[in-house]
Amino acid sequence: MKNFALIGAAGYIAPRHLKAIKDTGNRLVAALDPFDSVGIMDSYFPEAEFFTQPELFEDYLYRLRGTPQQVDYVSIASPNYLHNAHIRMALRAGADAICEKPLVLNPEEIRELKDLEAETGRRVWTILQLRTHEALLSLHARLQAQPPRKYQLDLTYITSRGTWYLRSWKGRTEQSGGLATNIGVHFFDMLTWLFGKVEQVEVHRRDDTVASGYLELERAQVRWFLSIDVEYVPPALRAQGKRTYRSMRLDGEEIEFSEGFTELHTRVYERTLAGQGFGLEDTYEAIATVARIRTLPLSDRTATMHPFLQKVKQ
Repeated sequence: MKNFALIGAAGYIAPRHLKAIKDTGNRLVAALDPFDSVGIMDSYFPEAEFFTQPELFEDYLYRLRGTPQQVDYVSIASPNYLHNAHIRMALRAGADAICEKPLVLNPEEIRELKDLEAETGRRVWTILQLRTHEALLSLHARLQAQPPRKYQLDLTYITSRGTWYLRSWKGRTEQSGGLATNIGVHFFDMLTWLFGKVEQVEVHRRDDTVASGYLELERAQVRWFLSIDVEYVPPALRAQGKRTYRSMRLDGEEIEFSEGFTELHTRVYERTLAGQGFGLEDTYEAIATVARIRTLPLSDRTATMHPFLQKVKQ
């Protein structure tokens, strides 16, 4: 049994980490969040210590060293702009870090964390859950078995959010990295995992609720569209009360991966605990890609634009 600590216990994604720690037979000994609405912990680890101040939490981790409760892993589910600092806290406290996506906001931070891994002897792991999805694993195997060629792919993801989103840290580019980073980084990781390194990047739209562009990968040409605006969910699905739409069309074939997401964090934890998790090198390409998307001048090249851009309000 391994000992875990959790940073960001009041957040949206925290229950998946709590479940993954429980499902893999491990124990949470401490948690941190500036907000104290963390009653969810009672359903998983009611005996865990809880802190609202990071200084006291970090001091507690240090005091546990050398005891049976010494923390082996710190799970990080805090806001994106704090990930780097919280990873550093975990490694310096003698634990590995398991950090939510995006691992960090800029690729230079990954190089710095590699140096800290070497200094501390601890590891940085991240949650690239789409690499454990059964349908995508099957697609990966299928692609690897075929001769290399350029595929044509349209990726569309609409996950509607209320007005709270833009008023929170998620709506601030300097804190979240922007829409492509916050809701898209694991899709960009999936694309590079399936189709190889990024060769060209274009951005056609980048605002608070829509991001869209084009990627040329080693083995694919990708038109992508991301949005948090429910108006871009297809009308037939909206009429059924659906607020999310996920589509990946590969050479005209729809790749279905809408289901099967609830257990993916547990699968990533299982891999990590077995020493087969996703580390700094695995996430570098996606972090570098979203950093470019954040700053590139907009392109008006219509030949590579995603079809959904025709629906975007001007």
